[in-house]
Amino acid sequence: MVFLFSMEEEKVILVNELDEQIGLMPKLEAHEKAVLHRAFSVFIFNDANELMLQQRALHKYHSPGLWTNTCCSHQRDGESNIEAGKRRLQEEMGFVVDLQETISFIYKASFDNGLTEHEYDHIMVGKHNESPKINIDEVADWKWMPLENVKVDIELHPQYYTEWFKIIFKKFYQHINITSNE
Repeated sequence: MVFLFSMEEEKVILVNELDEQIGLMPKLEAHEKAVLHRAFSVFIFNDANELMLQQRALHKYHSPGLWTNTCCSHQRDGESNIEAGKRRLQEEMGFVVDLQETISFIYKASFDNGLTEHEYDHIMVGKHNESPKINIDEVADWKWMPLENVKVDIELHPQYYTEWFKIIFKKFYQHINITSNE
């Protein structure tokens, strides 16, 4: 007997500007229609305070081969930000650590292929000192970089970074500089 399984398309959580859930929509449709939806971004640091960056797999449907934060994705219905961050960290980078939520904000970024990221993004941070066990279906490469070097490299070579990372890194960098000066 042969069983045929169809994978249901992943859905994103639609939200209003207060991050209140207002519905679900297939991920691709939400990106085609530029509908506001919930997302998260994980920043992993080592003891030297370097950020773990990942290079997106070369076969990704958008932003292939570009550098970005440690991992990011979308929460599933009923999943907390922390649960989602840990799940995706394991799926992409092959490890799990404790995560802490930092800031959240809305951003919008359009791509050449007609898709748009319009997200209510939750940034989470964690600590890890070992090399990841990358999932080659998701990640082409990885590296550690000091935050100041990331900032300078984005300014000098913006074409090497994902559109969303340029936005969220700037917000996160401002946040940590404000909180460290308080």
